[in-house]
Amino acid sequence: MKKSTQISLSISVSIAVLAAGVAISAQDKYTVQVPNGLAFSEFRGYEDWPVIAISENGGKIAAIVGNPVMIDAYKEGVPGNGKPFPDGAKMAKIHWNPKKQETYPGQPTVPGTQHDVDFMVKDSKRFADSGGWAAFEYNAASDMFRPATVSDSPPQENDAKCGFACHTVVQNLDYVFTEYGKR
Repeated sequence: MKKSTQISLSISVSIAVLAAGVAISAQDKYTVQVPNGLAFSEFRGYEDWPVIAISENGGKIAAIVGNPVMIDAYKEGVPGNGKPFPDGAKMAKIHWNPKKQETYPGQPTVPGTQHDVDFMVKDSKRFADSGGWAAFEYNAASDMFRPATVSDSPPQENDAKCGFACHTVVQNLDYVFTEYGKR
């Protein structure tokens, strides 16, 4: 084999190995799980779910999205009709740090870097004592998620009950703060 062919082959193999290593080392967010709690994988596809509402709180902007079971329940009048959300209803609340679009007319505030994502699922058997709430923090620099901890704001216990405690004020609405935005 000619020396130039060997060098080309070596370079090609090195590039392929490097590319494979980068791909393998990139985090699959769907492998992250709150210890003894919800897994990111239970919400696969949440990025494409319909919007329930948007919000701003604590300096963060958020889009609250729901799976088809959740959206159908809202359309049927849950929770305002006194019925609970059905098992299998899921929602995700994606938080961003806001940024101003200085060059756009009116300088609107839009999503900047992602801050975190919260998940909630209705599973009356599995999460009978906690409502199935979990939070995952996002690190924009590493493009990685991790389960929220007690050192985060708001603090999140590994058993997800911290988030549930906040939701007890809306117990009569099946522990859900978000109202379905009128269209």
